[in-house]
Amino acid sequence: QAQLVESGGGLVQAGGSLRLSCAASRSLFSVNAMGWYRQAPGKQRELVAAITSESRTDYVDSVKGRFTISRDNAKNTVYLQMNSLKPEDTAVYFCTGGIYFGGSFHYHIDWGQGTQVTVSS
Repeated sequence: QAQLVESGGGLVQAGGSLRLSCAASRSLFSVNAMGWYRQAPGKQRELVAAITSESRTDYVDSVKGRFTISRDNAKNTVYLQMNSLKPEDTAVYFCTGGIYFGGSFHYHIDWGQGTQVTVSS
């Protein structure tokens, strides 16, 4: 049984918004940091945003001020609100949970299946 299930991707025009959701199993969600990565065609997967179990957040510079990561502990769900989207945000977005410190994930318990985000110019 999948521990992480993503939803909310789609096609949007530049300047628009999308909200991604990632529903996690309670065992994974309760004690770990959660994060969103993305992978564009021909590029390496990169960490976009992370949120610790204490709700401390980190963002890659390219999305600061536009994206917001949050978590709902009652629903075991992590969200990525994406505003002012740009064509360069186009990628498959993946949810993950694991051990995070020093600005990096050092262990991934699981990955979601990925959700496509396409931003048209």
